[in-house]
Amino acid sequence: MAQIKVKIISNSRVSGNYRHLEFESGLIAKHAIAGQFVNIKVVDGWEPLLRRPLSIHSVKGQKVKVIYEILGKGTQILSTRKPGEFLDILGPLGNGFNSLSPNTHHLTPILIAGGIGVAPLVFLAEKLKLSKPLVLIGAMSKKQILCLQEFKALGCTVELATDDGSVGFKGRVTDLLRIVLEQTPLETRQKSRSAVTSGNLFLTGQAKRVELFSCGPHPMLKAVAQIAGEHKINAQLSLEEHMACGIGACLGCVVATKSGYKTVCKDGPVFSSEELVW
Repeated sequence: MAQIKVKIISNSRVSGNYRHLEFESGLIAKHAIAGQFVNIKVVDGWEPLLRRPLSIHSVKGQKVKVIYEILGKGTQILSTRKPGEFLDILGPLGNGFNSLSPNTHHLTPILIAGGIGVAPLVFLAEKLKLSKPLVLIGAMSKKQILCLQEFKALGCTVELATDDGSVGFKGRVTDLLRIVLEQTPLETRQKSRSAVTSGNLFLTGQAKRVELFSCGPHPMLKAVAQIAGEHKINAQLSLEEHMACGIGACLGCVVATKSGYKTVCKDGPVFSSEELVW
């Protein structure tokens, strides 16, 4: 972790209140792991005092990109910062996804994103692209679907779920996940793999080990953890909590685990679903 000044490359609107912020930092780019975040001081002064934690969305060379939603004073100010200006940033922070298992090539990753939870999963998809991840993106409506083309450009199979049915599966993304897993022979069944919902082919080929990677709202992650337990498969979850300091000092983002309370910013944000107490 380092505190550094970084130069803004771009700060552009994606859709609605969502924006891409790209900055240059060889140090952060070199050491960043998918699932980690940076803590951004949006102004040089003291108001607002607290930094804004944003997941690392992608890394290209020395360029690092994050996605954020304009929700309050801090992110509103951040949206006004211009290319060429400098930001004070702490990062990379936290513990990310474990995507470096020696058995990764035998893994069929399923990435489940809810809303802005897509942000760290694009970076993860870059790391897992040889395993051809299946990506399930959930949102309230078609207008709130993010990063669809970025996942497709990485060779991922992408399926959508919207609450209002405006695109893709009508319902929660975790309902879609249940259908995928229930129609997909897992490794223990030793059958050819196929899962079809609404006429779309999800997973094909020789049976492999499935693992879940997810980021999104708390109720969604709780449902993913429950589904993973029912199917006896591993799940890594990136928690979304209010993180003030970003280094585990203020204890403002503690969560209950089977080994006691832990901080999301320092011990997480990524945890095994089996570790968490819901």
